[in-house]
Amino acid sequence: MNNNIDTRAPFFPNSKTAQREIDQAKKAQQLRRNTYERAQELNNQTAKDAKVTIPDSIRDFSRIKKAVDTAPEVNNQEKIAQLKAQIQAGTYQPNYDAIADKILASEY
Repeated sequence: MNNNIDTRAPFFPNSKTAQREIDQAKKAQQLRRNTYERAQELNNQTAKDAKVTIPDSIRDFSRIKKAVDTAPEVNNQEKIAQLKAQIQAGTYQPNYDAIADKILASEY
């Protein structure tokens, strides 16, 4: 098996191996770059087509969802069971002021 790839690091900076690696790196860099005109053309095309605007309501929803997802989970089963028991026993006393405040807050 004949392997033409030299995997040794160029110990001597002016050696043929070092120079070959430098030449290969320069050539690869030149191949990767677009010409100035092509870069301008790509910028102009993407400037027209790639604009996206996100409404503030979507951003707010995203922030709220993130806050809810990171909040610890609340288990209200015990509280609900107590309220059901009070209602069935007839001992539940609603807070009428709090109910009125909620109604007024939802109206305005």
